[in-house]
Amino acid sequence: MTSRSSPWPAALLAAKLLAWYDCERRDLPWRAPPGERMAPYRVWLSEIMLQQTTVATVGPYFEEFLRRWPALSDLAAAPLDDVLHAWQGLGYYARARNMLRCAQEVMEKHNGVFPQAESALLRLPGIGPYTAAAIAAIAFDHPATILDGNVERVIARLRMVETPLPAAKPELHQLAAEITPAKRPGDYAQAIMDLGATVCTPKKPACVRCPWQGACRAHAAGVAPTLPRRTPKPERPLRHGVAFWAVRGDGQILLRRRPEKGLLGGLMEVPTSEWRDIPWQTSAARRQAPAKSSWRKLPGMVSHGFTHFRLEITVLAAKVDGRAAIDGVWCPPERFAEHALSTLSKKIIRHAQLGG
Repeated sequence: MTSRSSPWPAALLAAKLLAWYDCERRDLPWRAPPGERMAPYRVWLSEIMLQQTTVATVGPYFEEFLRRWPALSDLAAAPLDDVLHAWQGLGYYARARNMLRCAQEVMEKHNGVFPQAESALLRLPGIGPYTAAAIAAIAFDHPATILDGNVERVIARLRMVETPLPAAKPELHQLAAEITPAKRPGDYAQAIMDLGATVCTPKKPACVRCPWQGACRAHAAGVAPTLPRRTPKPERPLRHGVAFWAVRGDGQILLRRRPEKGLLGGLMEVPTSEWRDIPWQTSAARRQAPAKSSWRKLPGMVSHGFTHFRLEITVLAAKVDGRAAIDGVWCPPERFAEHALSTLSKKIIRHAQLGG
């Protein structure tokens, strides 16, 4: 293994970064003023929202959540429907369900106070190693080592780690831990994330502005933009489904709730068939329809991408007898916005309303 040694000791690296942060820190809605510690509730809420979502997107959602649920106890008492509705646009809805479960568990098992130890935080719903470390460091000023995408990139370049991700994660965590200081670890955690977000960016890193330029092995070798390396992702498989646009005599549309466990759990949807690897024949799809009727296929289809697969949805439409017992709720189109609908369901609705 190539030596990862640096011309600067860890203490100097931390000091340089903290000095830079004191001048260049980002002003973010969830950050406390300089010299003050962030409340655990705000740290946790922001970190859950920031998972797989950009800072620019999260800002308004964070402020709206605090307006509606200013304290952990308020959020813990909120109905799941309200939380999912407020979460619309952030994606990965399992985060919202786990967030509500976590708030309830902290209230019930920890008297409304977040535990400080990473090991205890990891036992809470929806909190993984990165989020536990971020809460421990930023909220409680514990010397916990965070490792998100920004930090992976910074450390991979600083130490010139050429092992591709995700295999490089254990080594990157170890190297990051060697620099994490005992003094001001919360500020340091935010500083290294800011460095990756604003200076050590994925493309065209602004090395001339970097407080670690003189210690960066990748910069010295002229290869900083090529790191970190990544193992190519396999092509996402294609799945197929059918959505049923059921129209009652008064124009209301049938919606139903998805099971809480699983993809898009707990959200309302236009009823759909199971999603499978082979396309549906219309005759077979009709057998999964929510009611018997003369289902007709709308032209075209709805395409949607998830993290691990792509989905193509064919839409069948029909007039349905509203007097029959059907699983779901009837909703006038002008009130769709009152329901927590996924982006996929919104695409299906637009497709159906345009007649395909």
